[in-house]
Amino acid sequence: MWLSNFTLVLPNEVVSEGSVRVEDGAIAEIRPEPVAGAAIDGGGRLLMPGFVDLHGDMIEREIAPRPNATMPIDFGIHELDKKLAAAGVTTAFAAVSFATESVYGHVRSLETTSAVIEGINRLRDNLLIDHRVHARYEITNVGAAPALERLLNADQIDMVSLTDHTPGQGQYNNLQSYILSISERRAISEEMAAEIVAKRIAMRNNPDIEAKLKEIVALSLKHKLSLASHDDDSVEKVAEMHDLGVTISEFPVTAPAAEEARRRGLWTLMGAPNALRGQSMSGNLSALDAARSGLLSVIAADYHPAAFVPGIFKLADMVEGGLPSAVAMATGNAARSAGLSDRGEIAIGQRADLVAVEPGDINRIRATFRAGRFVYSDGTLHPLRALAA
Repeated sequence: MWLSNFTLVLPNEVVSEGSVRVEDGAIAEIRPEPVAGAAIDGGGRLLMPGFVDLHGDMIEREIAPRPNATMPIDFGIHELDKKLAAAGVTTAFAAVSFATESVYGHVRSLETTSAVIEGINRLRDNLLIDHRVHARYEITNVGAAPALERLLNADQIDMVSLTDHTPGQGQYNNLQSYILSISERRAISEEMAAEIVAKRIAMRNNPDIEAKLKEIVALSLKHKLSLASHDDDSVEKVAEMHDLGVTISEFPVTAPAAEEARRRGLWTLMGAPNALRGQSMSGNLSALDAARSGLLSVIAADYHPAAFVPGIFKLADMVEGGLPSAVAMATGNAARSAGLSDRGEIAIGQRADLVAVEPGDINRIRATFRAGRFVYSDGTLHPLRALAA
């Protein structure tokens, strides 16, 4: 099947009126001109690789859209699947948290997290896009380690990140601000919020933390999984994580931490919503500032996959290499950092995971392909009856 007359975003250049031939789910040929009789005429629209999202928190909102409003997990996975396809995501790592005690309630409990992971693995062959599991291990929750170890040994996990949300450091370095946010979010007094924060700080004194952390790291590396740190806030923290075997620094909090991560050869990941808004929700390092300084290598959906396309176009205006470099942050760089070599580029032999984008004031996704098959279309590029072609 030929996809003709598209503006192709290739790894190092943009080619107008180009064409891509798809065969057996992979890219078999690329031409710099339109092809007569093509199955689909792009009308000059952009064609990008499908987005590879390494960190998406969205499954939580699908299974608990409101407090005390719980939906079936399988239903939530299918609903998220549709939304991700419509946002141009073709490979998604669901970032699910392991906690024995969580301020997010049951949605991040061991039981719910384990059920979500098992559900993704059970349903993955019947979903629109390629779903994988990113397990977030909160290092202070040592009671969660056995559940994570069981799932790692069952090959149910595809990536692991090491998180430490202890108040007073990392993302929550401003204690008073964090106490106020808990008070507002949970509609409780500041005194009650302060007690919660004090309890979480005390958890960091558990003498078993370091031993369990090393066990999780060793097991992750044994299974050849990519390992990420989270909210690195200092040069020292980056060094510590790098020495453990981490290759991805997720959401570095400060510029010095991002600089050290890049100096040590780590991939640096930040949120597409941060790039779109131009600022972090927590007042930490801006993705745009990181990109301007050459410190950003990967963007992820974080909590809003629709931010990928507008975030990419914002980044394209400020990074060396323009649009191809910005697109790579959501595609090729993301794939390589997760150990995936078969996707992320419009190149011969790569999976035909593709996104057609209509440029304009609001850059709109018109279609998403997984392995050359439509998994989303708004009807612009073809009659709906041609979906199975």
